[in-house]
Amino acid sequence: MSNSEDKNRLELFREKRAEQNEKVMELGHLGIKRFFNMDTNTYREGALDTKTKELLGLVASSVLRCNDCIDYHLEQCAKTGSSKAEIVDALNVALTVGGSIVIPHLRHAVDTIEMLQEENLLEN
Repeated sequence: MSNSEDKNRLELFREKRAEQNEKVMELGHLGIKRFFNMDTNTYREGALDTKTKELLGLVASSVLRCNDCIDYHLEQCAKTGSSKAEIVDALNVALTVGGSIVIPHLRHAVDTIEMLQEENLLEN
């Protein structure tokens, strides 16, 4: 794709996130670096596998109503082997826990799921 006009919302998000993360790391602040490291390590294999941890991250992001976080965790869920059915079931948990205020973010998630399917990162 040649320019931002040719890219979908998810592709633009990925690029912007990478650029912004680089700028944050360039600040050189030890506390920020440690937090980013802790966040990365949280999703590594442990008593729970990474697939389960990413589904948990998706639920938490949905309840906290963070669309950027939802997009990130949806992509990670796809990469760690979650099926669409498992993701939808996790989103149902988020809706039950978070209530009707989660519905706009559920719509956002469904749109992102379709984008991941178009990229063949997630099966129907």
